[in-house]
Amino acid sequence: MDRLKLVLQYFQSNSESISNGICVLLALISVKLYTSFDFNCPCIPQYNKVYALGVMFVPPVILFFLGVMINRHTGVMMEEWLRPVGKRSKNPAVVKYLFSAMLQRALLAPMVWVLVTLLDGKCFVCAFSMSVDPRHFTGLPNNTGLDLVRIMAKVPCKEDAVFQNSTFRKAVSRYVRCYSQAIGWSILLLLILLGALARVLKPCFDHATFLQTRYWSNYLDIEQKLFDETCVLHARDFARKCVEQFFEGMQEDVHLRLPLAPARTRAPRTEADEETEDRLHGITRQEQVNRLLHTWYECRPELDVSRVAPQPRVCVTWEDRDGRVLFSDV
Repeated sequence: MDRLKLVLQYFQSNSESISNGICVLLALISVKLYTSFDFNCPCIPQYNKVYALGVMFVPPVILFFLGVMINRHTGVMMEEWLRPVGKRSKNPAVVKYLFSAMLQRALLAPMVWVLVTLLDGKCFVCAFSMSVDPRHFTGLPNNTGLDLVRIMAKVPCKEDAVFQNSTFRKAVSRYVRCYSQAIGWSILLLLILLGALARVLKPCFDHATFLQTRYWSNYLDIEQKLFDETCVLHARDFARKCVEQFFEGMQEDVHLRLPLAPARTRAPRTEADEETEDRLHGITRQEQVNRLLHTWYECRPELDVSRVAPQPRVCVTWEDRDGRVLFSDV
Protein backbone atom coordinates (compact mmCIF):
# COMPACT_ATOMS: atom_id res chain seq x y z
CA MET A 1 0.00 0.00 0.00
CA ASP A 2 2.87 2.38 0.81
CA ARG A 3 4.50 1.64 -2.53
CA LEU A 4 1.24 2.43 -4.31
CA LYS A 5 1.08 5.77 -2.48
CA LEU A 6 4.65 6.55 -3.56
CA VAL A 7 3.78 5.76 -7.18
CA LEU A 8 0.70 8.00 -7.03
CA GLN A 9 2.72 10.82 -5.45
CA TYR A 10 5.30 10.53 -8.23
CA PHE A 11 2.65 10.74 -10.95
CA GLN A 12 1.11 13.79 -9.22
CA SER A 13 4.39 15.64 -8.65
CA ASN A 14 4.56 17.59 -11.93
CA SER A 15 3.06 17.76 -15.39
CA GLU A 16 5.77 15.55 -16.91
CA SER A 17 5.04 12.81 -14.39
CA ILE A 18 1.31 13.21 -15.06
CA SER A 19 1.97 12.80 -18.80
CA ASN A 20 4.00 9.65 -18.09
CA GLY A 21 1.20 8.27 -15.93
CA ILE A 22 -1.41 8.94 -18.60
CA CYS A 23 0.72 7.22 -21.25
CA VAL A 24 1.25 4.18 -19.02
CA LEU A 25 -2.49 4.11 -18.36
CA LEU A 26 -3.17 4.20 -22.11
CA ALA A 27 -0.77 1.29 -22.61
CA LEU A 28 -2.56 -0.76 -19.96
CA ILE A 29 -5.91 0.13 -21.51
CA SER A 30 -4.66 -1.04 -24.91
CA VAL A 31 -3.66 -4.42 -23.44
CA LYS A 32 -7.03 -4.73 -21.71
CA LEU A 33 -8.86 -3.83 -24.91
CA TYR A 34 -7.00 -6.44 -26.91
CA THR A 35 -7.55 -9.20 -24.35
CA SER A 36 -11.27 -8.41 -24.19
CA PHE A 37 -11.58 -8.03 -27.97
CA ASP A 38 -13.29 -10.97 -29.68
CA PHE A 39 -11.12 -11.62 -32.74
CA ASN A 40 -13.05 -13.45 -35.45
CA CYS A 41 -11.23 -13.96 -38.71
CA PRO A 42 -13.66 -13.93 -41.68
CA CYS A 43 -11.85 -16.92 -43.28
CA ILE A 44 -12.52 -15.52 -46.76
CA PRO A 45 -9.54 -15.03 -49.11
CA GLN A 46 -10.52 -11.48 -50.09
CA TYR A 47 -11.00 -10.24 -46.51
CA ASN A 48 -8.58 -12.11 -44.26
CA LYS A 49 -5.57 -9.86 -44.78
CA VAL A 50 -7.60 -6.63 -44.75
CA TYR A 51 -9.35 -7.55 -41.51
CA ALA A 52 -6.23 -8.78 -39.72
CA LEU A 53 -4.01 -5.84 -40.72
CA GLY A 54 -6.85 -3.47 -39.82
CA VAL A 55 -7.05 -4.93 -36.32
CA MET A 56 -3.28 -4.76 -36.03
CA PHE A 57 -2.72 -1.17 -37.21
CA VAL A 58 -5.97 0.87 -37.01
CA PRO A 59 -6.27 0.84 -33.17
CA PRO A 60 -2.60 1.93 -32.79
CA VAL A 61 -3.29 4.93 -35.03
CA ILE A 62 -6.28 5.85 -32.84
CA LEU A 63 -4.21 5.39 -29.67
CA PHE A 64 -1.40 7.49 -31.14
CA PHE A 65 -3.65 10.47 -31.90
CA LEU A 66 -5.30 10.05 -28.51
CA GLY A 67 -1.87 10.17 -26.88
CA VAL A 68 -1.00 13.30 -28.86
CA MET A 69 -4.27 14.94 -27.87
CA ILE A 70 -4.02 14.34 -24.12
CA ASN A 71 -0.29 15.09 -23.89
CA ARG A 72 0.39 18.50 -22.36
CA HIS A 73 3.65 18.84 -24.31
CA THR A 74 1.61 19.06 -27.52
CA GLY A 75 -0.08 22.32 -26.57
CA VAL A 76 3.11 23.86 -25.16
CA MET A 77 5.08 22.87 -28.27
CA MET A 78 2.51 24.24 -30.74
CA GLU A 79 2.12 27.48 -28.82
CA GLU A 80 5.88 28.01 -28.68
CA TRP A 81 6.27 27.16 -32.37
CA LEU A 82 3.46 29.40 -33.67
CA ARG A 83 3.75 32.41 -31.35
CA PRO A 84 5.13 35.73 -32.68
CA VAL A 85 8.73 36.44 -31.75
CA GLY A 86 8.13 39.77 -30.00
CA LYS A 87 10.71 40.54 -27.31
CA ARG A 88 11.54 36.87 -26.71
CA SER A 89 13.44 34.89 -29.31
CA LYS A 90 12.49 31.33 -30.18
CA ASN A 91 14.72 28.37 -29.41
CA PRO A 92 14.32 25.59 -32.02
CA ALA A 93 16.04 23.13 -29.67
CA VAL A 94 13.25 23.56 -27.11
CA VAL A 95 10.58 22.89 -29.76
CA LYS A 96 12.47 19.77 -30.89
CA TYR A 97 12.77 18.57 -27.31
CA LEU A 98 9.06 19.04 -26.70
CA PHE A 99 8.23 17.28 -29.97
CA SER A 100 10.50 14.35 -29.04
CA ALA A 101 8.96 14.07 -25.56
CA MET A 102 5.44 14.21 -27.01
CA LEU A 103 6.26 11.61 -29.68
CA GLN A 104 7.84 9.16 -27.24
CA ARG A 105 4.85 9.24 -24.92
CA ALA A 106 2.30 9.07 -27.75
CA LEU A 107 3.99 6.01 -29.30
CA LEU A 108 3.95 3.94 -26.10
CA ALA A 109 0.36 2.67 -26.29
CA PRO A 110 0.47 1.92 -30.08
CA MET A 111 3.71 -0.04 -29.71
CA VAL A 112 2.23 -2.04 -26.84
CA TRP A 113 -0.80 -2.90 -29.00
CA VAL A 114 1.35 -4.00 -31.96
CA LEU A 115 3.64 -6.09 -29.75
CA VAL A 116 0.71 -7.78 -28.02
CA THR A 117 -0.91 -8.66 -31.36
CA LEU A 118 2.38 -10.06 -32.70
CA LEU A 119 3.08 -12.11 -29.58
CA ASP A 120 -0.48 -13.43 -29.58
CA GLY A 121 -0.28 -14.34 -33.27
CA LYS A 122 -3.99 -14.48 -34.16
CA CYS A 123 -3.84 -11.52 -36.53
CA PHE A 124 -0.72 -12.84 -38.22
CA VAL A 125 -2.28 -16.26 -38.77
CA CYS A 126 -5.41 -14.68 -40.22
CA ALA A 127 -3.43 -12.40 -42.52
CA PHE A 128 -0.73 -14.78 -43.82
CA SER A 129 -2.12 -18.32 -43.62
CA MET A 130 -2.74 -18.19 -47.37
CA SER A 131 0.95 -17.43 -47.99
CA VAL A 132 2.10 -20.74 -46.48
CA ASP A 133 3.15 -23.52 -48.82
CA PRO A 134 0.93 -26.50 -47.86
CA ARG A 135 3.42 -29.03 -49.30
CA HIS A 136 5.51 -28.75 -46.13
CA PHE A 137 2.66 -30.14 -44.02
CA THR A 138 0.76 -33.38 -44.03
CA GLY A 139 -2.95 -33.99 -43.69
CA LEU A 140 -4.21 -31.45 -46.23
CA PRO A 141 -7.97 -32.06 -46.64
CA ASN A 142 -8.39 -32.70 -50.38
CA ASN A 143 -11.93 -34.06 -50.43
CA THR A 144 -13.76 -30.82 -49.66
CA GLY A 145 -14.34 -29.62 -53.22
CA LEU A 146 -12.64 -26.27 -52.41
CA ASP A 147 -9.58 -24.86 -54.12
CA LEU A 148 -6.30 -24.56 -52.23
CA VAL A 149 -6.62 -20.82 -51.56
CA ARG A 150 -9.99 -21.21 -49.87
CA ILE A 151 -8.73 -24.11 -47.78
CA MET A 152 -5.73 -22.09 -46.56
CA ALA A 153 -8.00 -19.13 -45.83
CA LYS A 154 -9.99 -21.30 -43.40
CA VAL A 155 -6.93 -22.20 -41.30
CA PRO A 156 -7.67 -19.51 -38.60
CA CYS A 157 -11.20 -20.92 -38.14
CA LYS A 158 -10.79 -24.00 -36.00
CA GLU A 159 -14.56 -24.55 -35.82
CA ASP A 160 -14.82 -24.99 -39.59
CA ALA A 161 -16.01 -28.38 -40.75
CA VAL A 162 -13.16 -28.63 -43.27
CA PHE A 163 -10.59 -29.25 -40.52
CA GLN A 164 -12.48 -31.69 -38.31
CA ASN A 165 -10.11 -34.37 -36.97
CA SER A 166 -7.22 -32.83 -38.95
CA THR A 167 -3.76 -31.89 -37.67
CA PHE A 168 -3.04 -29.80 -40.76
CA ARG A 169 -4.69 -26.65 -39.39
CA LYS A 170 -2.82 -26.85 -36.07
CA ALA A 171 0.51 -27.32 -37.81
CA VAL A 172 0.03 -24.37 -40.18
CA SER A 173 -1.32 -22.15 -37.41
CA ARG A 174 1.62 -23.02 -35.14
CA TYR A 175 4.07 -22.35 -37.96
CA VAL A 176 2.69 -18.86 -38.74
CA ARG A 177 2.35 -18.00 -35.05
CA CYS A 178 6.03 -18.79 -34.51
CA TYR A 179 6.91 -16.26 -37.21
CA SER A 180 4.64 -13.70 -35.58
CA GLN A 181 6.17 -14.18 -32.15
CA ALA A 182 9.69 -14.05 -33.59
CA ILE A 183 8.93 -10.69 -35.19
CA GLY A 184 7.36 -9.41 -31.97
CA TRP A 185 10.30 -10.44 -29.78
CA SER A 186 12.74 -9.00 -32.34
CA ILE A 187 10.96 -5.62 -32.30
CA LEU A 188 10.92 -5.64 -28.48
CA LEU A 189 14.63 -6.49 -28.35
CA LEU A 190 15.40 -3.73 -30.87
CA LEU A 191 13.48 -1.16 -28.83
CA ILE A 192 15.29 -2.18 -25.65
CA LEU A 193 18.67 -1.98 -27.40
CA LEU A 194 17.86 1.47 -28.81
CA GLY A 195 16.78 2.69 -25.38
CA ALA A 196 19.91 1.32 -23.72
CA LEU A 197 22.12 2.77 -26.46
CA ALA A 198 20.50 6.20 -26.11
CA ARG A 199 20.93 6.01 -22.33
CA VAL A 200 24.62 5.12 -22.62
CA LEU A 201 25.49 7.61 -25.36
CA LYS A 202 23.61 10.60 -23.92
CA PRO A 203 26.52 11.73 -21.67
CA CYS A 204 28.82 11.63 -24.71
CA PHE A 205 27.03 14.60 -26.27
CA ASP A 206 26.89 18.19 -25.00
CA HIS A 207 25.14 17.59 -21.71
CA ALA A 208 25.07 21.29 -20.82
CA THR A 209 23.01 22.06 -23.93
CA PHE A 210 20.64 19.23 -23.05
CA LEU A 211 20.19 20.60 -19.53
CA GLN A 212 19.49 24.08 -20.90
CA THR A 213 16.92 22.73 -23.35
CA ARG A 214 15.20 20.69 -20.66
CA TYR A 215 15.19 23.65 -18.27
CA TRP A 216 13.52 26.01 -20.74
CA SER A 217 11.01 23.40 -21.83
CA ASN A 218 9.99 22.97 -18.18
CA TYR A 219 9.91 26.76 -17.86
CA LEU A 220 7.45 27.08 -20.75
CA ASP A 221 5.18 24.49 -19.17
CA ILE A 222 5.27 26.13 -15.74
CA GLU A 223 4.88 29.63 -17.21
CA GLN A 224 1.75 28.58 -19.08
CA LYS A 225 0.23 27.00 -15.97
CA LEU A 226 0.99 30.07 -13.83
CA PHE A 227 -0.47 32.37 -16.47
CA ASP A 228 -3.65 30.27 -16.58
CA GLU A 229 -3.92 30.31 -12.77
CA THR A 230 -3.37 34.08 -12.68
CA CYS A 231 -6.02 34.58 -15.36
CA VAL A 232 -8.46 32.52 -13.31
CA LEU A 233 -7.79 34.64 -10.20
CA HIS A 234 -8.10 37.88 -12.17
CA ALA A 235 -11.32 36.75 -13.87
CA ARG A 236 -12.82 35.72 -10.52
CA ASP A 237 -12.01 39.09 -8.92
CA PHE A 238 -13.18 40.96 -12.04
CA ALA A 239 -16.47 39.07 -11.99
CA ARG A 240 -16.89 39.64 -8.26
CA LYS A 241 -16.39 43.38 -8.70
CA CYS A 242 -18.85 43.55 -11.60
CA VAL A 243 -21.50 41.65 -9.63
CA GLU A 244 -21.00 43.78 -6.53
CA GLN A 245 -21.22 47.00 -8.54
CA PHE A 246 -24.38 45.75 -10.22
CA PHE A 247 -26.15 45.10 -6.92
CA GLU A 248 -24.84 48.32 -5.41
CA GLY A 249 -26.19 50.23 -8.40
CA MET A 250 -29.59 48.59 -8.00
CA GLN A 251 -29.58 49.57 -4.34
CA GLU A 252 -28.76 53.18 -5.25
CA ASP A 253 -31.64 53.26 -7.74
CA VAL A 254 -34.03 52.14 -5.01
CA HIS A 255 -32.82 54.88 -2.67
CA LEU A 256 -33.16 57.54 -5.37
CA ARG A 257 -36.86 56.77 -5.79
CA LEU A 258 -37.60 57.32 -2.08
CA PRO A 259 -38.32 60.91 -1.00
CA LEU A 260 -36.04 62.49 1.61
CA ALA A 261 -33.75 59.47 1.64
CA PRO A 262 -30.94 59.74 4.17
CA ALA A 263 -27.44 60.21 2.83
CA ARG A 264 -25.61 56.95 2.28
CA THR A 265 -22.12 56.63 3.55
CA ARG A 266 -19.57 54.52 1.70
CA ALA A 267 -18.53 51.45 3.62
CA PRO A 268 -14.92 51.46 4.82
CA ARG A 269 -12.41 49.61 2.69
CA THR A 270 -11.60 46.15 3.93
CA GLU A 271 -8.53 43.99 3.51
CA ALA A 272 -10.47 41.80 1.07
CA ASP A 273 -11.14 44.84 -1.16
CA GLU A 274 -7.48 45.82 -1.12
CA GLU A 275 -6.43 42.27 -1.92
CA THR A 276 -8.90 42.15 -4.82
CA GLU A 277 -7.58 45.43 -6.23
CA ASP A 278 -4.01 44.15 -5.90
CA ARG A 279 -4.89 41.11 -7.99
CA LEU A 280 -6.68 43.25 -10.55
CA HIS A 281 -3.44 45.27 -11.03
CA GLY A 282 -5.40 48.30 -12.17
CA ILE A 283 -6.97 46.37 -15.08
CA THR A 284 -10.62 47.27 -14.60
CA ARG A 285 -12.08 47.48 -18.11
CA GLN A 286 -12.83 44.92 -20.79
CA GLU A 287 -10.68 46.78 -23.32
CA GLN A 288 -7.74 46.69 -20.93
CA VAL A 289 -8.11 42.94 -20.42
CA ASN A 290 -8.31 42.32 -24.17
CA ARG A 291 -5.26 44.52 -24.75
CA LEU A 292 -3.35 42.68 -22.02
CA LEU A 293 -4.11 39.24 -23.46
CA HIS A 294 -3.21 40.42 -26.96
CA THR A 295 0.09 41.80 -25.65
CA TRP A 296 0.86 38.48 -23.93
CA TYR A 297 0.31 36.62 -27.20
CA GLU A 298 2.13 39.07 -29.45
CA CYS A 299 5.02 39.97 -27.18
CA ARG A 300 6.05 37.68 -24.35
CA PRO A 301 8.08 39.36 -21.57
CA GLU A 302 11.83 39.13 -21.59
CA LEU A 303 13.44 36.34 -19.60
CA ASP A 304 15.12 38.77 -17.24
CA VAL A 305 13.85 38.90 -13.66
CA SER A 306 16.48 41.47 -12.60
CA ARG A 307 14.70 44.20 -14.55
CA VAL A 308 12.40 46.23 -12.28
CA ALA A 309 8.93 46.63 -13.69
CA PRO A 310 7.76 50.26 -13.94
CA GLN A 311 5.31 51.16 -11.20
CA PRO A 312 2.32 53.35 -12.05
CA ARG A 313 2.50 56.90 -10.63
CA VAL A 314 -0.53 58.57 -9.10
CA CYS A 315 -1.14 62.06 -10.53
CA VAL A 316 -3.53 64.46 -8.80
CA THR A 317 -5.32 67.26 -10.67
CA TRP A 318 -7.69 69.85 -9.13
CA GLU A 319 -10.41 71.33 -11.34
CA ASP A 320 -13.18 73.88 -10.81
CA ARG A 321 -16.85 73.32 -11.54
CA ASP A 322 -16.38 74.27 -15.17
CA GLY A 323 -13.65 71.67 -15.68
CA ARG A 324 -10.73 74.12 -15.81
CA VAL A 325 -7.50 72.83 -14.26
CA LEU A 326 -6.55 74.75 -11.16
CA PHE A 327 -3.48 72.74 -10.16
CA SER A 328 -1.81 69.55 -11.32
CA ASP A 329 1.30 67.70 -10.17
CA VAL A 330 1.83 65.96 -13.51
